[in-house]
Amino acid sequence: MLKILFFARIREELSCSGLELQWPGSRLDLYALQEQLCVEYGESWRNVLTQENMIRAVNQQVVTDNCELNDGDEIAFFPPVTGG
Repeated sequence: MLKILFFARIREELSCSGLELQWPGSRLDLYALQEQLCVEYGESWRNVLTQENMIRAVNQQVVTDNCELNDGDEIAFFPPVTGG
C-alpha cells in the first residue's frame, strides 16, 4: 500500500488531502507514480502535479529527483516554499 499526501495549495487545487493506493506488485518509481495519478485523475491533476518547483518527499525525506518506491512508502507533494 502507498500512502499519498497533498499539502497546502496542492490539497486545495486537487480537492483531495490524500490517497491510499494498492502496491502494483512490480517496480515503481516516483515519476511513474506521478504519471499514473495524472492519467487516472485527469488533466487538472496533471496541471497541479507537474508545476515547476514542486516539492516531493518520500518517507518524510525531500527528494530532488526520481527514486524507487517500495510497498508501504509515504509520498507527499508540497507547493514551492515562498519567503518574504
